[in-house]
Amino acid sequence: MTNSMRDAFGEAILELGGKTPKVLALTADLGSSIRIDKFAEKYPERFFNIGVAEANMIGVAAGLALEGFIPFCTSFAVFLPGRCFDQIRVSVCQNKANVKLIGSHYGFTNPGDGATAQSIEDIALMRVLPEMTILCPADAIETKKAILAMAKKEGPVYLRLSRAETEIVTKESDDFEIGKANVLKSGKKVTLIACGTMVAVALSVAEKINAEVINLSTIKPLDKQTILKSVKKTKKVITIEEHSVVGGMGSAVAELLSQEYPVPIKIMGIPDCFGESAREYQQLLDKYGLTGENIIRNFKNF
Repeated sequence: MTNSMRDAFGEAILELGGKTPKVLALTADLGSSIRIDKFAEKYPERFFNIGVAEANMIGVAAGLALEGFIPFCTSFAVFLPGRCFDQIRVSVCQNKANVKLIGSHYGFTNPGDGATAQSIEDIALMRVLPEMTILCPADAIETKKAILAMAKKEGPVYLRLSRAETEIVTKESDDFEIGKANVLKSGKKVTLIACGTMVAVALSVAEKINAEVINLSTIKPLDKQTILKSVKKTKKVITIEEHSVVGGMGSAVAELLSQEYPVPIKIMGIPDCFGESAREYQQLLDKYGLTGENIIRNFKNF
């Protein structure tokens, strides 16, 4: 079964609006695409369309946060954080402002619009910022839980959403905690660490290679304990993400292991290149090796 992370976000922020009067929604002219149109209809006094001015949106949000509100800034990930990194760095992170950032349409999940609309570097940009928390939920169920959790967490948080519908791989009954990774399947021969859309891909081949699968939905801060416990058992790691292999989730895992428990590791992701347009999302995943077959190939190459 598949479902939409964007729809889950829209449901979650609408729920938050009813529970928490200080929750605000801001957009850079992309309200319907990010699914905050229902929030805007129900709470028009708490909705702000800043227009095509992402940097200004961040400045407005930082000011609102410092006055005690909880602003959710929404745009495509290629624009947020892509067009407003300086404002996020200075106005949000240096002030420890309680601003929540939502970047949608990451990676290849926006296939038709090509390289200029495909964010492959957002995790890297946000990872380097002190005070920033980074979330990349695996499916719609986890997205809703993550939105509710980030509203309660004080300080800057960035969450990325897929444009494409994604397979449901978590359960309503599963716990979600910021900073906590979840082992979705036990295994002995290799640890597969995945985030976002790639969690389903990792699970699809886990049985074939006796793999342990970790859903790393919080990329910063890393759940070092869960990762190290698994890796000490399997002695091999493959990470897979819909993001550049430079500076992303795999880089974070590699940095940890290089200092704590060096083992063979393969980082799977988008190569050090820009994306491209395609008629179908799966065409780009196949071309760039973000597939279960390529996980098996890399496992055999250890």
